[in-house]
Amino acid sequence: MNDEVTNSDTPEAGGTGGHGADFIREAVAEDLRTGRFSYVRTRLPPEPNGWMHIGHAKAFSIDYFVAKDFGGTCNLRFDDTNPAKEDMSFVEAIQRDTLWLGLDCRDRVLFASDYYELMYGHAVKLIEKGVAYVDDLSEEETREYRGTAVPDKNNITLTPPGRNSPYRDRTVAENLDLFARMRAGEFADGEKTLRAKIDMAHPNLVMRDPVMYRIKREPHYRTGDAWCIYPMYDFQEAISDAVEGVTHSLCSLEYEIHRPLYEWFIRETGVFPSRQIEFARLNISHTVLSKRWLLRLVQDGVVSGWDDPRMPTIAGLRRRGYTPEAIQDFLGRIGIAKTDSLVDIQLLEHCLREDLNRRAPRVMAVQKPLRLVIENWPEGSVDELEAVNNPEDASAGTRKVPFSGELWIERDDFAEVPPPKYFRLYPGNSVRLRYGYIVTCTGFDKDPATGEITAVRCSYDPATRGGNAPDNRKVKGTIHWVSAARALPVEIRLFDKLFAAERPMDVPAGVDWVATVNPDSREVLSGAFAEPSLATAEPGDSFQFERLGYFCCDADSRPGALVFNRSVSLRDTWAKIEKKQS
Repeated sequence: MNDEVTNSDTPEAGGTGGHGADFIREAVAEDLRTGRFSYVRTRLPPEPNGWMHIGHAKAFSIDYFVAKDFGGTCNLRFDDTNPAKEDMSFVEAIQRDTLWLGLDCRDRVLFASDYYELMYGHAVKLIEKGVAYVDDLSEEETREYRGTAVPDKNNITLTPPGRNSPYRDRTVAENLDLFARMRAGEFADGEKTLRAKIDMAHPNLVMRDPVMYRIKREPHYRTGDAWCIYPMYDFQEAISDAVEGVTHSLCSLEYEIHRPLYEWFIRETGVFPSRQIEFARLNISHTVLSKRWLLRLVQDGVVSGWDDPRMPTIAGLRRRGYTPEAIQDFLGRIGIAKTDSLVDIQLLEHCLREDLNRRAPRVMAVQKPLRLVIENWPEGSVDELEAVNNPEDASAGTRKVPFSGELWIERDDFAEVPPPKYFRLYPGNSVRLRYGYIVTCTGFDKDPATGEITAVRCSYDPATRGGNAPDNRKVKGTIHWVSAARALPVEIRLFDKLFAAERPMDVPAGVDWVATVNPDSREVLSGAFAEPSLATAEPGDSFQFERLGYFCCDADSRPGALVFNRSVSLRDTWAKIEKKQS
């Protein structure tokens, strides 16, 4: 499958809308100009053995937008030839996520399993031509006979010739009989395979009589027990692309060494000659983009599931608060190249900040509350202050926020003994309460047993309401708050990078990479408060919690028990890096 695609952040990478590299479009345009193809058709070929992640999103976007740019079509084909690891839940998740990303292939959803009979027929054709045979070697013996690439003393990789299987010269009649009996279920799993007869001395190990079919008694999620032999990926891919008339098989660079085999199957079976073009995989810092690794995180309970907000799956990113626009912006910016590179995760976060800055309503919430008592506030009085919903969008308007004599503020916004350049509350200092009044700290209460500050006391200046500053009175600090009497209890979940290491897959020998998961990647704050306007928030709604970051209402939310995930903090290191580089 054109699995995780890489990218490059170099200026020359990119293309129309950033969704495809120039070298891909140039190749497609040349094929149309020379008459190699009269139309363009690509395909998104996921294997339904896991959920779609952002690496797949990059690959799928290239497939989809290249076809769209040339007026062509794009199929969503599930390459489902490994029944032990596939099921319909993965199919449904991938369909849901591709559509959410804006890749609409609903009228072109296909399955490789629908072509099983046709594939079997082509395999028989190859046996009849004398270029495929049934082999009795075990999996271990097959690897041994094929040989292994080894570096010489100059660190140059050498591939000594392999050895022919002792079953390689079976007659066509014998191979046809054995292959039919394989299909009929006469042999045990692993007892026999069907192999292509190519060249056991080929410098490319992939071309050394690769396996085409193996016996696997495993019910298939679509075909049930109809088959006990299943085609291998390379054979299936060439035949499926041909059946669908795919002109350009766009895939990740790891399949470059498989291209000669892809073309061999096309040539020997005489099917439609699809063209394979490769590009580099997507690598993001502090992230793993391997379904095998992601599955391990799920199965071992390291994360709560495929849609855990720390996961790089599309479902996880969506639950975290990422938008399709932010993801597509990221994919457009990184471009694509033929060599691997590592993209800083801060660029992905920067794209989300830019998008949410334009669209997310502003609200106030307090993560770690400390009570603030305004001693000269009229008892029982409630003021309604006007707050701006989004300064980036005038049409978003304003809202009313209740203000009372007791508020919740952030515990970090008060210091008994302030450090240098601390402009928030401390005894004798004044700050402005966002949208409200200037208050001056007159004292505080402390638990004598623990020494913990339990309340801050202050007085307010009625003349400073809503930003007024009589007699040019100025303060250096502004802090957010919520009314204690009207506050909405909420749970806040703070997420950080799942891996502290920049390249988590590069672990020392003998170290289990799961052990390198960041233990502080998730923090739950169950005693938080938010302004009452959030009471109507629905799962998926995004907000900027002023001074704290961007947050998304989580699917775990229930009426009266809302949960918010931090999507990304307000601090944008990437923007500073870009400015410095420019």
